[in-house]
Parts: sequence; C-alpha cells; structure tokens
Amino acid sequence: MPTLSIHFDSSVLAHLAKATGDETVHVTLTLGTNEDTAAAPSAVPHGPLAGLMKAQLLTAGTVLTFRQRRAGRTGRAVVTPDGELIVDGKPTPFASPSKAAEAVTGNVINGWTLWHLEDGRTLDDLRQELARRTDK
Repeated sequence: MPTLSIHFDSSVLAHLAKATGDETVHVTLTLGTNEDTAAAPSAVPHGPLAGLMKAQLLTAGTVLTFRQRRAGRTGRAVVTPDGELIVDGKPTPFASPSKAAEAVTGNVINGWTLWHLEDGRTLDDLRQELARRTDK
C-alpha cells in the first residue's frame, strides 16, 4: 500500500498554531514524485489581480484583511498562486476582490479599497502603484 507523507515548513505550522477554532485553513496537495513536482509548471496568475502579481506588488500567500468597526465585521483572505482569494470560512476561492468582500459583508462593496495588506496599503494602492510604474 502506498504511503502518504505530508511535510509543512515552520511558517505553516506557526499559522496553524495561531488559527482560531472557526478559521478555515486551506491546504493544496500536488500528486506525483519529487521529479514530477519539480518539473510541474507553476500557476500563472489570471483575473483582476494578475497584473499586480506579475509586477511583484502582490504575491501568493499574502494575507489581506479588513475591519468594519461600525458593522462589527472583519474579513481575512489569502492570495493564491493563480491570483484568486481564499476567504476564511468560504469553500471556494474568488477571482475578484469585490466578490470576495461581498461574500463576507453580504453587500455589494469595492473590494479594491476594502482589503488591506499587513502594512496598511489597500489593493487599490497597489493598483495605483502599478499604474505609476506603467506610465514611466
């Protein structure tokens, strides 16, 4: 019978240790041998976040958050290698920042201005930075 071995680096284990009981943790598995995995093509970003990722303003694994104090809502999402957002508590990823935000808030909302990086910048700030770089 084949054996399944799963190895996590220390950052994944640290994240799991800090996870709350109601937080969803997504794990992606790739089947194959080490040689197959090494030769496998990496995901190509597509959709609205692709430009930011190709310009290296946003990377896979980046955690985005928001907090709406008056509404008492918070959200957390992680950027996937193909440019989608995995929102805590939701079973499927979202291609659009606004659709990801809507899934949390229940309202149509501009996800570009709502989602923040750890340093406080919004996705819209990154989009403006990309536009400045392109204009040069």
